[in-house]
Amino acid sequence: MTKRWTQMTVVLCTVLLMAGCGGGNNAAVQSTAEPGKEPAAATAAAETAVPASTEPSTDAVSTVKPVTFSYYSNYDWDTTEQWGADSTTRWIADTLKVNMTPVQSSGAAETKFSTMIASGSLPDVIMTDRGASVERLRQGGMLVALDDYLDKYPNLKNNAGEATLGMLRSDDGKLYQFPNWYTSSPNGNGGWIINKKIYKELGSPKLETFDDLYAYLKLVKEKYSDVVPLEVGAKGRGIDTMYGGWAENKPYLTRANPVGDELKPIFEDPIFIENMQYASKLFRDKLISQDVFTQTGDQINEKLKTGRVAVYVDGDVVNPGRGADGALKATDPEAGYEIIWPVHKAGLDAAKITPNNYNSLGWNVLVITKNAKDPEAIFSYLDWLTGEEGQRIINFGRKGLYWDETDADGVPILNAGGLSTEQAGKDKERIGRFNWVGNTTFIDQTKAKMDAQLPADKQNWTTLAQQKVTWKTSRNFTEFVNLDPLPDSEEGTIATAVNDIYQEAFAKTLYAKSDEEVLSLINQANEDASKAGYGKLLAYQTERWQNNLSKMK
Repeated sequence: MTKRWTQMTVVLCTVLLMAGCGGGNNAAVQSTAEPGKEPAAATAAAETAVPASTEPSTDAVSTVKPVTFSYYSNYDWDTTEQWGADSTTRWIADTLKVNMTPVQSSGAAETKFSTMIASGSLPDVIMTDRGASVERLRQGGMLVALDDYLDKYPNLKNNAGEATLGMLRSDDGKLYQFPNWYTSSPNGNGGWIINKKIYKELGSPKLETFDDLYAYLKLVKEKYSDVVPLEVGAKGRGIDTMYGGWAENKPYLTRANPVGDELKPIFEDPIFIENMQYASKLFRDKLISQDVFTQTGDQINEKLKTGRVAVYVDGDVVNPGRGADGALKATDPEAGYEIIWPVHKAGLDAAKITPNNYNSLGWNVLVITKNAKDPEAIFSYLDWLTGEEGQRIINFGRKGLYWDETDADGVPILNAGGLSTEQAGKDKERIGRFNWVGNTTFIDQTKAKMDAQLPADKQNWTTLAQQKVTWKTSRNFTEFVNLDPLPDSEEGTIATAVNDIYQEAFAKTLYAKSDEEVLSLINQANEDASKAGYGKLLAYQTERWQNNLSKMK
């Protein structure tokens, strides 16, 4: 349930990623690299990596200005790896003369961020969420406007498009944010995966509706005492993903419910109530992990990799699913995990179930601060990075590693190393770890075509799962971005209070002893939120939502 309020979307992105939801800024959210690895992994990779080629790229050398800049990722969980410890960034340093010095959050991002602002010691580049963090810097006169660079370095403008850039502009009409994982096509990593061996041993029963799921989970509990029937992710994030199965084309804002042209209280949403009652029933029947609020992501991954999970639902299942599938197949070719179409309420059109949300603006953003000595040089690198050549190199490795040539569409043609190297070996190269300005549409289309060059048994599990299910079950969420108020505003104070009320109610409903108690707890939360000023907050967000719709038209 992390960052529900600040992101106003399903963890998708989770992604995810996102990979969401599903990954940090150093990890390509939509890539197959596993997020959250420590710098030591990059050092190990450097020891085994093929030496970086210094063969110049005409396009890059002609557009990128040499620069060294400091970089800070404004997230507790993120550790920025050493620049040049992998062959890709070593190629960038040698060829483009671009270097980066990391500034770490050390697990206390907000404190670090506030201290840097107060002391005036901001890094040159900051990655952060859209909204309050950016506006805090902009209103303090600390950011460089990017508008003057857009025509001179046109990759961002050409790939993101004017509509997306327009929605990223601040109230003064200027652009300060460089988007990460912006897209013109559906994406997402959330959904459902099942343990194939357990499913087959239990007769491969129909697993389409929530009624089917309940019956299957009961069967798992009876037959496998050491297996978690349904894993719902850290802090119960998968329950958010389940919400999308109770209605057709239903967006999930976590703190609001769109009704007509207004945002209404989430606590009055019948879909939210039904979802929480179902989740509570699963929890009290011990079909969900009983340590849902205390277990870590690493603990969940360990359960998956040892086959002790029958069904897994979360905002990102395709990245952990790949690792778990590979781990199980290493000892038993018949074992592994398989993605399934999202579980849904009986009677609904399965083709209209959308547990994933995406928006054209992507996940988060980079900003350049006025502390930077040469902001144009930084922008020239970021703009190259978000273009075709930059995305090809940062996501698939430098030329000469796994590919030597490209086809007419710019898709790398795998060489002998690319065809023969197992995915685990490729992961050691840390490719994708420094893609801060992901161009989702280009990357998704390219990696799908590259994967098709491989034999079936070597094709990437994540890519196949995305193509088969998650991208097909993703809803455009662009109209709901940028709804959050500034933290120190009146609406921001209300938002904090409502968030606390929501979090408490969410936990209590899982422990409820009946559907009636779930409803009572939700009703009480609604009353408490109303007293805290929920109505004023929703009015503010409704206005911003309608403003988004006007911009999109």
